[in-house]
Parts: sequence; C-alpha cells; structure tokens
Amino acid sequence: MRKQSIILLLIIGSFIQFIQAQPVMETGGQKMPNEWIDAVTHHKIIKLTQREESSLSFYFHNNPFIDNKMVFYGKDEHKKRQYFIVDLATFKVTQLTHHAGNITGEILSTTRKEICYQSADSVFACDVQDGTERLVYVFPDNFKGDITTINADGTLLGGVYASPEEKEISRRYPQKHDYFNRIFEAHLPRTLFTININKKELNKLFTDTAWLNHVQFSPTNPQLMMFCHEGSWHKVDRIWTINTESKKGTLVHKRTMDMEIAGHEWFAADGNTIWYDLQLPKGKTFYVGGTNLQTEMEIKYQLNRDEWSVHYTSAKDNKMFAGDGGDSAAVAKAKDGKWIYLFMPNGDQFQSEKLVNMKNHQYKLEPNVHFSPDEKWIIFQANFEGTENIYAVEIKKS
Repeated sequence: MRKQSIILLLIIGSFIQFIQAQPVMETGGQKMPNEWIDAVTHHKIIKLTQREESSLSFYFHNNPFIDNKMVFYGKDEHKKRQYFIVDLATFKVTQLTHHAGNITGEILSTTRKEICYQSADSVFACDVQDGTERLVYVFPDNFKGDITTINADGTLLGGVYASPEEKEISRRYPQKHDYFNRIFEAHLPRTLFTININKKELNKLFTDTAWLNHVQFSPTNPQLMMFCHEGSWHKVDRIWTINTESKKGTLVHKRTMDMEIAGHEWFAADGNTIWYDLQLPKGKTFYVGGTNLQTEMEIKYQLNRDEWSVHYTSAKDNKMFAGDGGDSAAVAKAKDGKWIYLFMPNGDQFQSEKLVNMKNHQYKLEPNVHFSPDEKWIIFQANFEGTENIYAVEIKKS
C-alpha cells in the first residue's frame, strides 16, 4: 500500500511539473512565456525568436528555411533592419547581416546556401553558414530595379523595375489606401527582369503598363517565373507566368463572372500547381483554388466566411493547408475569423481546425503562415504580446 502511494505521488508530481512547464493560457494580451498551450485550441505554441528587439518572418510565399534553420529579419541594437537565422531545434539566434542601412529582399537560395538582399542600388549575397558577404550586382543609373526572387538552381535573380513617376506617387502617398488606386489608374510602365548571378548580366523580359508585381520563381523549374497584374482584383486577370528563355507569358486563371477575384498566389512545393485565394464573387463564396500548370485543370476547395484567411499555404504533398485568418475589416467581413487554421481537403471542401486564438493580434501585421520543414508545426508572426515576434504552433494537439 505504501509503495502504491509513493508511485501515485511520483505520478502526481510529474504531472504538476508538466503543467508548470506547459502553462495553459489565453494567447496574447500579456507578456507570454517561451512556451504555452493555447487555452482555447489546446495546441502548444513556442516563441521562436526569443530576443528583445522586433522580429518578423518572411512573406507567405517566400521560403525562409534551410535545413532545420529559419532566416528572418529584425531590428538590431541600433534599430536597423537586418537578417538573422534561428536554429529551430535550439532556438539559437545568429545575426547574418551588419549593414549601416535598411535592407530588403527575403530571397533565400537553398542551392547556394545564401540569402540575397538589396541595399539602395546594390545587391548582395550572404552565406548563411559563415556570414561571408559578397557584392552581386549594382543597378545602372537608368534602371533602378528591385529584386524579389531567385530561381531553383540559384543562377537567376528576378524582380521588377518601376518608373520614376510611379516611385514619386509612392513617395507622396506612402499609405497603401492612398497609393494603390493612383498607381493602378496611372498605367505606368513596369518591366520584369532577371540578373544572371554568375555573369552579372541584366536581362529585360517584358514591359507592360499593367502593374506588374509579386514576382516569384518556380521552386522546381529554373526558367519559370510567376507575376501578377496588380490592382483591384475584380478588375484584373491577375495571375500569370512567363518563361525566362522564350519570354512567352501565360494567363493562369481567367475570371468567369462579374466581381470574381483570385490572388495571393503561390507555387506548390513540387512546382506543378499554382494555388490562390478564389472568391466567386468577391466577399460571397470562398475557396482556395489551384491550377495545374501541365494540364490546366483547376480545382477548388470551399471554406466558410470565418475561415477565410489573408494568406494560405500548402504542405509539400498538398494534403494539408494552413491559413492565417482575418479580422472583421477584411474582405470576408468575418465575425469570428481571428485564428490560425489548419485545413484538410475533404472532397471539394476544407475541414478546418483552429490552432491559435488570435483575438489579441492586430491584423495590420499579416501573420504569414509557413509549414515548418518537418511539417509538424505552423510558423507565423504576431504582435499579440505588444511587440512583433515569430511563433510556431504544433499541429498535433497537446
């Protein structure tokens, strides 16, 4: 009897230690520990960027992972935006860049093991293993472009050039709600381009008075680039691809009804499908749509209004999806949409599971969901503690 009592006390003690190590809490609205269990969803959340300064993740379609590490950007001790890398097993953070000014790019080449970025008119590359930096390219005075992507074999950077007139609109009207329609209605020329990294050569692919934007290379086809016609989505056939050798452009999805919208597009990991937010029509019926680039066949998975997300992403086998939700001011006008979601296709529908309660997050900062390299976690950024940090939520319920 005494032995049984001792065993019971040991079990209770172990359980209490587990609870103390994994507090069950409302997510946000206060300073959070480095690990906790969401009191509503019962999923474990870990703070990946355990540092004092602001930390922000890559945009949802930009790959931040190399091996079991993640590149992110944040403020250094001088309040300058730099690139850092975090080990996803140990949470050790290392600063990669040390520029005097701010840098842009979010371009990681797993082939070269380098992150490429831009400062003013110069493009640099930094080795993510030892931090060695090199100058890649300097734009000429008459063509100040902006890089946004790198191709699958690490030979080409891609981006877009905007006219001085467009840049002046952006300077005079820095808020999106002020510049967006002005740029769309101005019909100013934009040019898609590539930079051959080894030869340091600029190649202009295509110029149009449509607002060319959101340039992304295929993760598998080194010659395939995706771009969009920016503007109010219900006014444009948005999603296009172009072959960088033939320079042939192809429309990926054509609208079929008044006020239909398709956007926030991304490549599937295998490069065979382009996925996108699809609404038939805008703000009424919600889907994640996809177009197979070989067969041109389209598929769509329906979800409800509250499940609509600012951005979605897909697992490597396209059998899991995730979404970052949205607030009531977004296009879906969701009454209860502030969640990080997991989606599982079931026929032509999504079955959803809520992973993180985002009630204390301000959606002016987009969470930008990513599956972790082992696909056991969904990684996102949030401000629900009052500062910006990057978090991971475990897909398996605790």
